[in-house]
Amino acid sequence: MTELIPKISILLLIFVRVSAFFVSVPLFSYRTIPPQMRIAFAFVLSWMMYYTFSIEPIPFDGNYILLVLKEAIIGLMLGLTAYIIISAVQIAGGFIDFQMGFALANIVDPQTGAQSPLMGQFFNFLALLTLLAINGHHLLLDGIFYSYQFMPMEQFFPNFGSEETVDFIMKMFVAVFAVAFQMSAPIVATLFLVTIALGITGKTVPQMNIFVIGFPIKIAVGFLVLIVTMAVMVEVMQSLIEMMIVQLRNLMVILGGA
Repeated sequence: MTELIPKISILLLIFVRVSAFFVSVPLFSYRTIPPQMRIAFAFVLSWMMYYTFSIEPIPFDGNYILLVLKEAIIGLMLGLTAYIIISAVQIAGGFIDFQMGFALANIVDPQTGAQSPLMGQFFNFLALLTLLAINGHHLLLDGIFYSYQFMPMEQFFPNFGSEETVDFIMKMFVAVFAVAFQMSAPIVATLFLVTIALGITGKTVPQMNIFVIGFPIKIAVGFLVLIVTMAVMVEVMQSLIEMMIVQLRNLMVILGGA
């Protein structure tokens, strides 16, 4: 530990980026994980990464404060990018809940503490299990480690406000909503046809209470289509996780000015 004292400023900068990344990235930012455990894990990972860098000590002055702010912003941007991409599964679940009639029955999301739809929460847990199954959490840790190759620690001004960054963010939001719509399209389209059939039945047989029998029919049909398309959903989630890793690399390339 004595070799850490001369370069304690380097270790602190690494810890700031890693801890900011853990605050917002999926899986590691869950509120069910104790903060003490996250801080300890971030410090241990920063301590391991410290021995892979050969950088001269940075003095504690005004420029060091700017570097700390820069490291925190980079860590938050990388984590938020991963979270926004993986949130496509929750958006798809919201589309499905609106058609199945679960829009009023929300539960608490353990990651954000906010209300989230039932199917969206189910898809979110399924996506996290898929992330663990394909070792995506290892790729996330690799991403924060190799981010120093694209955005060096001593670089003061990454390309936060460049045109490439704005264009990347816009395309990322479009891709997230496109993936969410594609995931929910089979169930939403099927339930739309069921709604049309129920409407025709209600006009044909006015004595039948369509409002009462329509809910269980739509829920049963929705779950049936979900079971049939579950394998496809998992493949889409795997592709979404791969897209998340690729987009993290693209963001680091843009911010690093490569």
